[in-house]
Amino acid sequence: MNIGTWLRGARLADGTPADVHIEAGRITDVVRDPPATTTGDLDGYVLLPSFVEPHAHLDKALTAARVPNPAGDLRGAIEAMAAAAGSFSTADIAARADAALRVMLAHGTTAVRTHVDVGTSTGMRAVAALADVRERWAGTVDVQVVALVGRPLDGPGGADLRQALREGADVAGGCPHLDPDPDRAVGICLDIAGAAGAPLDLHTDETLDPAMLTLPVLADLVLRTGFPHGVTASHCVSLGVQPDEVQRAVADKVSEAGVAVVALPQTNLFLQGRRQPVATPRGLTAVHALRRARATVAAGGDNLRDPFHPMGRGDPLEVAALMVTAGHLDTVDALATVTAEARTALRLPAVAIAPGMPADLVALRGANLLDALAAADQQRRVWRAGRLVARTTVSRELSLSEDT
Repeated sequence: MNIGTWLRGARLADGTPADVHIEAGRITDVVRDPPATTTGDLDGYVLLPSFVEPHAHLDKALTAARVPNPAGDLRGAIEAMAAAAGSFSTADIAARADAALRVMLAHGTTAVRTHVDVGTSTGMRAVAALADVRERWAGTVDVQVVALVGRPLDGPGGADLRQALREGADVAGGCPHLDPDPDRAVGICLDIAGAAGAPLDLHTDETLDPAMLTLPVLADLVLRTGFPHGVTASHCVSLGVQPDEVQRAVADKVSEAGVAVVALPQTNLFLQGRRQPVATPRGLTAVHALRRARATVAAGGDNLRDPFHPMGRGDPLEVAALMVTAGHLDTVDALATVTAEARTALRLPAVAIAPGMPADLVALRGANLLDALAAADQQRRVWRAGRLVARTTVSRELSLSEDT
């Protein structure tokens, strides 16, 4: 008979000590303030729902040393990757994606949505590679593959998107703001996704140019068509430089349409604002206006050590910390952007430390939630469906002088 497993001695996000019982992949009991009889195996840990990465580029991951971007901006990154893409074999893409997922899982991530380049010199290689990776990781990390197509959308881009959705992509994607006709491109992407019965996740307004604002066009189309498959707008940088009244109006429309927004602080802080050396903008979307409108606001790591962002640990706590530092969220709300809000954006089942919930969990070393988030200690344990899938231990030795 399966009697399950007790995780004893942890603290929950609100600071309450708790013992948590898991069985058959789910949480079956949570005992708050248990008797302090013995030291639990999670003493000194904070127990949370596992992390979700709502926006990655696993096909580009870990290429920074191979594909430099001397300009450091978005155009330079796009051009550098386009020049190198032909040299990436299916096996190479799959190997790097696999390595990146191992890093993410060790940090506590059990679901990843990854955009993959489609068309031009890449063809369908990245879709094939990530479809294979998705199957091999099934049951440990859920991987959603987004077809990131080129332009114009009314030509090769649209044809590539249809083909990618037939050949293994889960989600329709694209960059309408780079298209010759951005507003029309948004509609084309929505139509193709609708015909395929697929969700839509667009790179949206990834620019500080206030004249480029396709996000309300997307929200209008979703409202008008009743698109039922889920819509996400990633980046939405130009919304952050709009006047307050524009931010509020667009945020209200986005919320009404049920469009989720994914902020990407690491890459946008790196790429944006390089031509504005004085009072350089943060390059983030209008996080607070969107939250006031009760829109879903998630946050992701975006690029992991590639020409679009040469840094990154593949750690959602790094993203959450930037949502505190650059996005001015409090600790609890910043954590939600990489847990509950990210799950909503990807239409995944909710996870909470409560009976009946999936046992997709991460234990972080720390005395409390603020301590765990700020320190981002590498010593962690990760469960997927109640199974321990990652455990990192850290050994630290200090040698102090005799005079201290």
